[in-house]
Parts: sequence; C-alpha cells; structure tokens
Amino acid sequence: MRVVVPYAATDPKTRLADVLSADERTAFAEAMLADVLAAVRGTGREPELLATAPVAVDAPVTVDDRPLTEAVNAVLAETEEAVAVVMADLALATPDALGRLFERDGEVVVAPGRGGGTNALVARHPEFRVDYHGTSFLDHLAVAREVGAAVEVVDSHRLATDVDERADLAEVLIHGGSEARRTSATRATRKSLEWLKSAGFELASDESRVGVVRD
Repeated sequence: MRVVVPYAATDPKTRLADVLSADERTAFAEAMLADVLAAVRGTGREPELLATAPVAVDAPVTVDDRPLTEAVNAVLAETEEAVAVVMADLALATPDALGRLFERDGEVVVAPGRGGGTNALVARHPEFRVDYHGTSFLDHLAVAREVGAAVEVVDSHRLATDVDERADLAEVLIHGGSEARRTSATRATRKSLEWLKSAGFELASDESRVGVVRD
C-alpha cells in the first residue's frame, strides 16, 4: 500500500491567519506534518509526500502544484496497488488510529472529518477517484457507489480532527498528549503540541466551551 500525504507547502493554514503570522503558520504546519509522518511510520509503512512545492523532509517528495483533487487523482490513476491518502494536518493522528483505517478490507475506506470533509481514505478500487470540494465525505460515498466499490467508514475522533481554525487548536492542547499519559513507557513528543505550548498557547474556558488564549 502506498501512503500519500498531500501538503500545501506555500502559504499553509490561511484560516489561522487571525492568530498566527505567515511564518508561524508555516512552522506549525511543518510540526503537524512531522506528527503525521511519524504516525504513518508507526504503522510499519513509509509515507510519501505530495507537495505543492519542494519540501525538506525525511520522506520521498513528489511536487505537484495542481489543486488537491487533481493531484491525488493523478496518483490514483498511475497506481495499481492500494493507495492511502492521509491529510497533513491531522495533529492527533496515531499509529493505532491509522492502523484501523489501513487494515479495513473495503475497496474504499473513508475517515470523515468534522464538518463533512474527508481526512483520510484508502482506495483499492481501480475506478475510484476523489473529489475534495465541499462535503467530500458524502461525495466519496456517492462515487464509491457509482463505481460499485464496497465502502467502509472509520469513525475516529483522532482522524476526524483536522486543524484549520483557532478553535481546533484547543483539540491539540486537550488531546495531543493523552496517548502518552496512558503509559509511562511513552514520552509525549507530539511536535504540534510542543509547538503550540512554546508559542504561548494555553486552554481557556467560558461557560459554553473550551478555547485557547495566547500568552
């Protein structure tokens, strides 16, 4: 199975511009990417990057500056084996969560994101193609039905949590170290969590929900 991680290398995470500068958004995106690559490697597989521009990472990099849908579909069209597509902003992804996705037997296996997106998927059907516009989770279910592919859905909080907006930062601060706290043998090394803390972010709550503030 090929595991492809799409990555917007130029001006990433624009919806965080209200809380992070351009350089900070780049640094935070790189930290999340490192966490995703580590989680993929934790499943025993080697990730490859599908980036919009050259990136210095310890992984094979294919540069394709086309929109996400077109770039991923080019990979699907050229590959006969199964292809997993894992987004680069899944800051809470773990090997266990990704392993559940990779090990399902469906011809199309989808991990939906909050709000209707598609945060990760596995495509084994030769005719399946992606469409990441709008509510892509529902679109991918429809495409799978159209090509006659058996579909499975993986319901995972860790894979559903993509970090796009300020409110999403709280999820990283709350859950980013929780897998390490379950065992004394595991040290919390999640780079995205460490980056947020080093940048002065901490949790703050009002009567309705938990958010973040920056010192």
